[in-house]
Amino acid sequence: MHIDEVRRVLVVGSGTMGAQVALQCATHGYAVTLHDIDDAALDAAVRRIRGYADELVRTGLLDAPGAERALAAVRTTTDPAAAAADADIVSESVPEDPALKGRVLAQFDSLCDARTIFTTNTSSLLPSMFADATGRPDRLAALHFHPPVWSGNVVDVMPHPGTSNETTELVLAFARRIGQIPIRLRKESYGYVFNAMYMALNEAAVTLAANGIASVEDVDRAWMGIMHMPIGPFGMLDGVGLDTALDIADFWARRTGDPQRRINADFYRSYVERGRLGVKSGAGFYQYPDPAYAGPGFVAGEGDDDGQTVRG
Repeated sequence: MHIDEVRRVLVVGSGTMGAQVALQCATHGYAVTLHDIDDAALDAAVRRIRGYADELVRTGLLDAPGAERALAAVRTTTDPAAAAADADIVSESVPEDPALKGRVLAQFDSLCDARTIFTTNTSSLLPSMFADATGRPDRLAALHFHPPVWSGNVVDVMPHPGTSNETTELVLAFARRIGQIPIRLRKESYGYVFNAMYMALNEAAVTLAANGIASVEDVDRAWMGIMHMPIGPFGMLDGVGLDTALDIADFWARRTGDPQRRINADFYRSYVERGRLGVKSGAGFYQYPDPAYAGPGFVAGEGDDDGQTVRG
């Protein structure tokens, strides 16, 4: 399949990343189907996509007619067969569980055309962990996005040993067509490029807070003050989504048996179980839409007791 033949994109999984990928593809002229198993999840995703589009218009990254065209280009369905119809590329964004990803993609292998290319947006796993389960390992590669995809527009393209060269080249071309800067990995590696560095930072930050060594705020202050950054690790995690962070932390805690990884996963869980998922729920480590770290006195330690952070 040539890149010019790619017209319809199927996004599987309607969480934060699935919704962002769907909008990004739609704003670049693709017809998009967003699939999830739950109508409520799709309804929430539609509201989220509308909010993203409004923000892009407000910031001048998209004009109002373009936003409306993009919104009209995204359809949703809970029916796998309807979702798979005429899909040229599949972008999978289901939770970080290789067995689940394998089952989901195997289902779509039976429904999609033989030419359809499968991509996984996994942030921490290797595509070879579930490539055979998909039924089309030669047409599977990782295409990993970074939020928000319209401004953090660097994507990792990571083939596994069984990925065909044709698939890799098509995925690279597709990434460019949707306004991304592709980084081609020469071999499989956990965490790709940015996430390998980012996950190490997150693990260090959460370990400090989960072990009671420093507060969430002080960990962020250290990073922001020394690196002259507008946001720290915990603020960034709120943007990722603490449910997503928990999925990743829990997987690696189970896989490695590392006691500290279990402590860190339970730290995330203490927020998630109270519905504190981050920006998307209005509260995570901080309260939104006006998080404490965005205040002018935060790095200096002013207003520590303003009630903006949410304790674990």
